[in-house]
Amino acid sequence: MSASPAKQPNGQCGFSLIETLVALALMGLVLSALASITAQWLPNWNRGIDRIQRSEVIGIALQRIGADLAAAEYVPANRDSRRPLFDGSELSVMFVRTAFGPNTGPGLDVVRIGETTDRREFVTVRSRTPFMPLPPASSLSEQIHFGDPVVLLRAPFRLSFTYAGQDGNWKSNWHGSDKLPALIKLTVRDAATERILSISTVTPVHVQLPSDCARPDGGCDGKPATPQISQEKSRAGIAATGQGGSL
Repeated sequence: MSASPAKQPNGQCGFSLIETLVALALMGLVLSALASITAQWLPNWNRGIDRIQRSEVIGIALQRIGADLAAAEYVPANRDSRRPLFDGSELSVMFVRTAFGPNTGPGLDVVRIGETTDRREFVTVRSRTPFMPLPPASSLSEQIHFGDPVVLLRAPFRLSFTYAGQDGNWKSNWHGSDKLPALIKLTVRDAATERILSISTVTPVHVQLPSDCARPDGGCDGKPATPQISQEKSRAGIAATGQGGSL
């Protein structure tokens, strides 16, 4: 038995030159459409990523500033003064708080958060210096020299402060007051568009009275409790004792 002859090619397999050219043309159309879509979509994607990153940076900065302001202490500049060392304006605030951060020991720091210029741009910087009692009738700018600057916000974002006491009335500055502000509003705006960002916040100040106002005798500012208050406390104690005996 002889083997069957091998199948011979009939000349119809493969692609013709015209089919190849048509396939290449269709491939070019698909690639050009994908490139056009990518060119329109990628910038929007990059802008969204940049917006998210800026919001995170601003949020972290506001959390840091809010924590600093909330920890402000009622500390006078010296023994002759009863006013706390606190000076607030629209673009900067200076206060005393417990020392916090790397390479810092126990004690108090004078902290300043405010605008300065860096490479011809406005930046919000936190700086600090160890607290030391100031000589009487001395200028703060002459006696306090800040260091360890940390940049918190960069252009185009600018930070402004407003202050409110227990009455809830907002002020653009807080100078020479006998008390610390109860609330401090942190407003962040875009300097290019003057648009106020929704991430702006309000932080409360936890301490507003000197530590000697928390004495058991009710004294404050180095003075004992008034006789009227003492009499009221004594009456309340007698009444409580009488009620206890009747039970």
